[in-house]
Amino acid sequence: MGRRVGERVDGIAQAWLARPTTGTSVSKAELRLVRIVALCMAIALAILPAFLSLLLPASIALPAGTALVLAASLVCAVGGIALLRGCAREMADQAPAPRDPEDELALYDRFAGLVTVHDRSGQVLAVRGRDKAQFSDWMRPLAGRGFVDHIHVSDRILFLRALDSLRQGAGEQAVELRFERPTLSGEQTQFVYLRCDMTPHETPDGEMAVIVQTRDISAEVALRQDAAEKAAQAESANEAKRRFLAAVSHELRTPLNAILGFSDVLAGEYFGRLENDRQREYVGLIHQSGSHLLSVVNTMLDMSKIEAGRYEVVADPFEVRGVVKACEAMLKLQAENKGVQLTSRIARGLGELHADRRAVQQILINLVGNAIKFTGRGGLVTIDAETDGANIKFVVSDTGIGIAPEKLALLGQPFMQIESAYARNYEGTGLGLALVKGLVALHGGSLLVESRLGEGTVMTVSLPIDGSGISSPAEPDVALPAPVEFPPRLTVRVDGGRTAAPDEVALRQGGSAHGPHAKSA
Repeated sequence: MGRRVGERVDGIAQAWLARPTTGTSVSKAELRLVRIVALCMAIALAILPAFLSLLLPASIALPAGTALVLAASLVCAVGGIALLRGCAREMADQAPAPRDPEDELALYDRFAGLVTVHDRSGQVLAVRGRDKAQFSDWMRPLAGRGFVDHIHVSDRILFLRALDSLRQGAGEQAVELRFERPTLSGEQTQFVYLRCDMTPHETPDGEMAVIVQTRDISAEVALRQDAAEKAAQAESANEAKRRFLAAVSHELRTPLNAILGFSDVLAGEYFGRLENDRQREYVGLIHQSGSHLLSVVNTMLDMSKIEAGRYEVVADPFEVRGVVKACEAMLKLQAENKGVQLTSRIARGLGELHADRRAVQQILINLVGNAIKFTGRGGLVTIDAETDGANIKFVVSDTGIGIAPEKLALLGQPFMQIESAYARNYEGTGLGLALVKGLVALHGGSLLVESRLGEGTVMTVSLPIDGSGISSPAEPDVALPAPVEFPPRLTVRVDGGRTAAPDEVALRQGGSAHGPHAKSA
């Protein structure tokens, strides 16, 4: 019964609300509103006249109540339908117009390079891009498999692997590929290096597409290749320099030992006295020059070992006081001849240092020697040694000529000397501080240089007390030879390449019936 009444109400509402001019049907929301109004009207027709009969005579209350209910129902129905239709019209106006797929593809014409739209298998669906014409000059048609066919055979796997990653849910991919240029003219190369930025995209049909933006990076790749070639050449030149320094150092040491030995013999007058003081002076100069040259050769050899990573640090605990005092004693005479006061200050209770004693002594000798060399007569050179936390700190200070702030960064570079008229009056190769820097680095320490031009310089070396920062020399990766059995055992191969057992070998050597089939290895 209720369903039939509802269908009857819907029929009346559709006949009343039909819009033949627009050709549109009545919406479900409008029918629902009419049902609600009709139900409320039925309830109100039973209640409102009865309520008014309590206040007015029945002859007046019944028609008045009915009229009120019908008028209210009509107003509610018309107002509700007008509101529904107004909201529907406003939503229709605000709804975006359906986009033309061709207009969407036209947006890609603003992107740099070549833009291609691929399906999930890599087939090209559309070709766009701001630089499309430049690529079309040397590319064949890209539709279908044309794009993939242009990729160099060995690089196609990279493109297909990136495409597979996108199919599995990756956000984006970027690959650098070589594309073959079918026709060559002028100075054009056979391959063009292109970078492909691949982004997944969902089409209105729900299918997966891939947007590939391709840009020419041939110039960038050429720069990278040139930089790599220059780096390889620099490394080769550096390695050649190391080998040259090592070879020259070794070749010079043999004649230098003879020069120093024979000059000692002549200075000692073991085979006869020298006739005059000028001869003795010349012999002394020969010995002094040979000693200096030997020192330079040893420094060059040490530098070549450090740069090659073959300098062996022999770490042992030793007293710091002994090393400082030994350095002071060795350079005391040089300081006195220069008119420079050399002194040392060692902190009370300073213990042992776990390091290479020879390397630490070489560090101090080089620093103190430089300080004496660049300090004028009447100046002061001081060696300080103290504990600084887990490190032992050596401080070599002088009141010499100092170093300009802009030249501090040049210190420690091999064969680098600070350019000044005063510095050129003294001998030196510029390897002293470079060797100090390398030895300190091998111990895991630090070198700090502070200086003021015309006032002096302070060199601070910090080394770990326990030797925890010492680096071991690089060891070549050489496979150990397999152990050789002596005396060697005879190996016999039988049919099928199988190695015969020892007892089987003995049988075969003893004249087995299968002997002709055996073959000696």
